[in-house]
Amino acid sequence: MSAEPATRDLTGVAFREVVDADVEQVVTLWEACGLTRPWNDPRLDIADARANPTSTVLVGVRGDEVVASAMVGYDGHRGWVYYLAVRPEDRGSGLGRAATRVAEGWLRERGVRKLRLMVRHGNEQVLGFYEGLGYTDSDCLVLGRDL
Repeated sequence: MSAEPATRDLTGVAFREVVDADVEQVVTLWEACGLTRPWNDPRLDIADARANPTSTVLVGVRGDEVVASAMVGYDGHRGWVYYLAVRPEDRGSGLGRAATRVAEGWLRERGVRKLRLMVRHGNEQVLGFYEGLGYTDSDCLVLGRDL
């Protein structure tokens, strides 16, 4: 998978699907980015995404180090992106844009035509980033419950 050229040097960063050896680094990245919640087991989220043929976790790797991620999947109607993360010290480097484009490409390759992502209340500072990539408010309230 390749990403479009980013605004800064991404030399040495390659995007690919997560492998077993990446899981702990991915969880650490998500924790560093404030994406985990006590009621969601991130290891189970990764395992579930990997076990389903319509989803995966994509990672940006520099050497042996995971520096970015995006969980992607589709439900037959829409594609979804979760856990888009960039190592805090690499923010502003273009990795977020690259991870988004790789996630979009993964979905596009599977024929997905609509894409959604959720931004948690309290994480509104990321809205400008997504707006800069062409994302807009879908005027939709997402409801949920545990099963």
